[in-house]
Amino acid sequence: MQYDPIKRSLGKVFNRSPWLRKLFYHLLDMLLLRSWHIRKQLKQWAAQAPDKAAILDAGMGFGQYSYYLSGMKSGYTVKGVDVKEEQIEDCNSFFSKIGRTNVSFSYADLTSFSEAGKYDLVLSVDVMEHILEDVKVFENFHSSLKTGGMVLISTPSDKGGSDVHYHEEESFIEEHVRDGYNILEIEEKLKKAGFSHTEAHYQYGKPGQLSWRLSMKYPILMLGKSKLFFILLPVYYLIVFPLCLILNQMDVNLRHKSGTGLVVKAWK
Repeated sequence: MQYDPIKRSLGKVFNRSPWLRKLFYHLLDMLLLRSWHIRKQLKQWAAQAPDKAAILDAGMGFGQYSYYLSGMKSGYTVKGVDVKEEQIEDCNSFFSKIGRTNVSFSYADLTSFSEAGKYDLVLSVDVMEHILEDVKVFENFHSSLKTGGMVLISTPSDKGGSDVHYHEEESFIEEHVRDGYNILEIEEKLKKAGFSHTEAHYQYGKPGQLSWRLSMKYPILMLGKSKLFFILLPVYYLIVFPLCLILNQMDVNLRHKSGTGLVVKAWK
């Protein structure tokens, strides 16, 4: 399954006005379990971060997390980078319309992008599974951080990440270059890149996996079949949304021995 055509279709719907775009972000925050985990980690980071922190949103996509971070404290400055020009232009236009002057977006290839000692936080959500030269990217993250700065990564694990459970299976998401990280593997790669300390834990345990199927996988499969399913989506979500909220709350508050996703933190 390729996400980009579906992303473009969603973009056309929600980019018709700034308030629709904000609604889209709020819907993503409620539906996407990874957003629950990331926002929890960002709140913990913000409690000890400087009031004028510089943040890099590495692979910002729709700009969902740049929007969240730029609204946490007025002193935060956020730079979002991506390789997709249409998303960069789209985000610059939207954030300009809503007056978020502490955010900017530009093109960058993470395998070569580095701004030495500039950032207090580097955020990387659903990015590393798309990049083959991951250690090089980790080295660039390390270089771009100030001393004491942190990188926060969300990525699929090798315990069924990308909805792959057997060696012969293909990834549900065709753009992935790897089906998921072993938890020890990614920590070792980060240490190889220069990080002094790492912490990692599983997300998408059993409650999260069920929530993901109901809230994301099945709707995406339906939309991949026909855009007519856009008409049915409100009814579908009206039925499954309350259950997904309960499952998300369970997943973010429990510690999982295994899970299809990883939350990884590393400090310079």
